[in-house]
Amino acid sequence: MDRAKFFAGLRSALFGGRLTQGQVDGINAILDGWQASQMTDLRWLAYMLATAYHETARTMQPVAEYGKGKGRKYGVKGKYGQVPYGRGYVQLTWDVNYEKADRELGLGGALLDNFDLALDQDLASKIMFLGMEEGWFTGKSLGDYFSGQKADWLNARRIINGMDRAKDIAAYGRKFHSLLLEAGA
Repeated sequence: MDRAKFFAGLRSALFGGRLTQGQVDGINAILDGWQASQMTDLRWLAYMLATAYHETARTMQPVAEYGKGKGRKYGVKGKYGQVPYGRGYVQLTWDVNYEKADRELGLGGALLDNFDLALDQDLASKIMFLGMEEGWFTGKSLGDYFSGQKADWLNARRIINGMDRAKDIAAYGRKFHSLLLEAGA
């Protein structure tokens, strides 16, 4: 893929004409994770980029949830003595999701000892890639919405969070997909 062409397209299509170095670094981390993975359906990458775009408020960096869960059911200290508010590219929430990520990634309790590890770019990328591929968060996975001729950009939001902002994220996903194709991915 021609990353320069991809970034040029992104600048005008989704980022108001300019990208910060942090946005470039975050997108590159996701693209590098994609290249290192066994995934082949480009729609998966496009939808993950769209999810990160939305969930990180376009920073493309793993972030802590604004408000840190205040006023939400998960916004109180859980069994690990930490508030399991959203962190990372996908805004990982709830003790059970931190447990799943720790177990599936073989972290030996490190994530449970420090939820902020989900803010590490490499770990956030792994959580997003495997979590969305395997359906960790809601039981729904990328393969449920993108396989063969099936491309359900709207309902793919169920992988992360019901239908919250589903139309917006579907539009972002389609745009990322188009730009990836134009760049020769």
